[in-house]
Amino acid sequence: MPRGRYSLHDPHDHTPLAEEHFQCAPGPSGWRYVSQVTTPSGTHHGSVDLTLDDLGRPLRLELHAGSWQVRGAALDGVTWVRTDPTGIHATEGTARAHAFTGTSPAFLVATARLLRLTPSASATRLRLVAFTDPVLAPRTVDQSWALLEREAHATDNGPLTVDEYQVTALDTGEQHTVHIAGDVVLAAPGIELDDLQSPPSVFDS
Repeated sequence: MPRGRYSLHDPHDHTPLAEEHFQCAPGPSGWRYVSQVTTPSGTHHGSVDLTLDDLGRPLRLELHAGSWQVRGAALDGVTWVRTDPTGIHATEGTARAHAFTGTSPAFLVATARLLRLTPSASATRLRLVAFTDPVLAPRTVDQSWALLEREAHATDNGPLTVDEYQVTALDTGEQHTVHIAGDVVLAAPGIELDDLQSPPSVFDS
């Protein structure tokens, strides 16, 4: 069960935004990721709880940021309920999308798990509902993912397979690279893996 800490920063000017203390592991339903998010000064800011099924679809999502909350799942596309800080007003949403995304590295692992690309495959297009900080506002984004390279690296715990993805935002054409090993993001724009206390989990397929 990997445990560790990501540091999140602005990908443009590298301003520190948050730290995400996480643990994740494959389980009976598929894969689960839980984390606590703190500000750079150490103040609690939010949390992430994401469970995927065996096919990589979101069985359950619960996000907290400040006093905002989102609960979601895959149902006729994806559906969610967003609650405001007062707890009085809740708005429901649904979209013909494949999954969710957001600032947490968990969503990159989840998307890679959903697509299960091979290095010889062409880029795959998908639609995601993104929840953006600081108020978890939903917006629909279209991306394409391509697996550029899969490379095994020797470690003290045996070979570590690292996948290099090229992700393209289809509305702007902007491209960036994501490196993932098992269920841990090694590097991505705005994300650095600062601490990892155990090796990444290896998915069966």
